[in-house]
Amino acid sequence: MILTLSLGVWSAQGLEMSTGKVPFLEALNGSTVILPCTYASCIGIKNLYFNWQYNDNGTMQKVCESVIPLDGMDPHPVSIYRERVDFIGTGDHNNISILLWNITFEDEGQYTCFGRNPKEKGKNHSAIFTLVVVDELRVVDNTLTIIIASAVGGAIALLMTFMLVKNFILFVLFKIEEKKKIECLVQSSSADETNNVSGSKTSKPTTPKKK
Repeated sequence: MILTLSLGVWSAQGLEMSTGKVPFLEALNGSTVILPCTYASCIGIKNLYFNWQYNDNGTMQKVCESVIPLDGMDPHPVSIYRERVDFIGTGDHNNISILLWNITFEDEGQYTCFGRNPKEKGKNHSAIFTLVVVDELRVVDNTLTIIIASAVGGAIALLMTFMLVKNFILFVLFKIEEKKKIECLVQSSSADETNNVSGSKTSKPTTPKKK
């Protein structure tokens, strides 16, 4: 059990290579694209070796490679083995991305971002990014999205209208009820005053006549 926990902690601290949440891209022939890759390690790095490789029908061709001495440092030098490739990474953000400019259909395929941290005793890590090259970008049909958005917007607008009408009606009913209470109080007050006057007249004693 202790061995299992130790291995779990070690794997959590190990180097991780990532090509992003969406590890693929459809790009137009002749355009310029970025192949993203970042690394992370909880135990830090020392002389981290990395490279990019292109899968050419099962044969891995090296695109570029370098070594990062320590955390926060830029790799130097970076060796490039393929035309129209630039390294655009930076040590400040653990970024080892590359840029492919003026791409052609020959650039289409899988690219592997590889890393090895000597602190992990030579353990290898990698992430794959897929590039698709097309003549023209597909037009995305947003009809369904627009319909859903319109329906949701209409429902929200209808609900807001209903709430406004409801509040207005409650306000009018409150005012009517308040007016009735005031009229009732006025009428009650008038009736009391009338009763007091009548009572005083009927209860007045009569003076006896002198003989």
